[in-house]
Amino acid sequence: MSTSQPDRLLILRLSSLGDLVHAVPVVPALSAAFPHARLDWVVDARWAPFIRLVRGINEVIPLQPSASGYFRCMGRLRQNRYSCVIDFQGIYRSAILAWTSGAGRRIGRDRNSARERGAARFYTDRIAPSGQHVAEMSMSLAVHAGARRPSEMQFPIQVPAEEIMQLRERLSGEGAERYVVLSPGGGWKSKCWPAERFGALCAEMSRRYGVRSVINLAPGEEQLGESIAANSFPAKPIVYCPALPQLVALLSQALLVVGGDTGPLHLAAALGTRVVALFGPTNSSRNGPLPHGVVIQNHSSDPPNYRRGDYVRGHSYSPEMLSISVDQVLRAVEQEMSRTSLAPL
Repeated sequence: MSTSQPDRLLILRLSSLGDLVHAVPVVPALSAAFPHARLDWVVDARWAPFIRLVRGINEVIPLQPSASGYFRCMGRLRQNRYSCVIDFQGIYRSAILAWTSGAGRRIGRDRNSARERGAARFYTDRIAPSGQHVAEMSMSLAVHAGARRPSEMQFPIQVPAEEIMQLRERLSGEGAERYVVLSPGGGWKSKCWPAERFGALCAEMSRRYGVRSVINLAPGEEQLGESIAANSFPAKPIVYCPALPQLVALLSQALLVVGGDTGPLHLAAALGTRVVALFGPTNSSRNGPLPHGVVIQNHSSDPPNYRRGDYVRGHSYSPEMLSISVDQVLRAVEQEMSRTSLAPL
C-alpha cells in the first residue's frame, strides 16, 4: 500500500446500475483518506445522472457509446493529469482508459479476478480482491489505494428535493400518498419473477393494506407493466417509467420495494428503503441488498449458476425464480410492513 497522497483520483466503474450502487461506498472511504484530493468518476453516459447524485464526487465524466466518445474521454483523462486511477470494472474498455490517463498508479483486479483477464496488464497494482460481497471486493481496491475499510458501508446518495415534490403531486393526484414499488424488470430474464405473480402480489397488498402499487419499468418494458396490471384485479397499480433522478425520488419515498436482483432494488436498499429481494440464479451473499434487506432465495443442492440464457422449451424464467411462491413473498412483505405504521386492514 502506498503512503503517498494523491492530489486527483479517478474511479472507473462504467455500469450497470446495481454495480454502480455497490461501488458508491468507496467514495466516502476515499474522501476520508484523502480529504484534500479531487475525486472524479468515469461512467457510461446513461448512468451519469445517478453518479451526479453521489456526494463527494467532484466531476462526473460521461463516457459516450461511440468510438469518438471513447477517444474524447481518453483525451479528457490525460488532460486532468490523475495521480491515481482505480478501475472497479475490470474489462478492457475501462483498463485502457486507466492506462491512457497517464496516471502513475493504476489499481485494478489481478488476472484471475478481472472480468476480462487481459485487462490486468494495464494496471501497475494488480489486486486479488477480498470479501464475500461485491461491495466488499470493491472496497478492498480502495483500501489498497490507502483508504480505511469502514465498519459499515455508507451510501451518500442525494435525493433531489424538487423530484420528491413533483412525485408527491403526481401520486397524490392518483390517490397514492402511500405506496409500495414493484420492480419486475431486469437485464437477465432468468433473474425475473413472472408477471402474473407480481399481479397477484399487487392485488393482495391492496386488499390487506389498502395501498397502491407503483410498477417501476425501464424503457422497453411497457408490455411487462400491462401484463402485471392485467393480473392485479381489482387493484389498480400505477405504471411508471421514471428517469434516474425520478427513480431515486420514487424509491426513497416508498413504504417498501419488491424486486429481483436488479439495480432499482439495490438502489432502494442503499437509500434506506425497506426491500424484499427475490433471488434465483445469483448469490445473495455476493450480490444481496446493502446495507440490509429481506432476501428470499430457495436453496437447492446446486450453487447459484449465474445463467442468463433460455431454459427448456424457450421459457426463460429460471427454475429458481419459479420456485418462489406468492405466499412466500407475502410473508416477507407482512414482516416488513409490520415495522412501518401501516397495519393490515
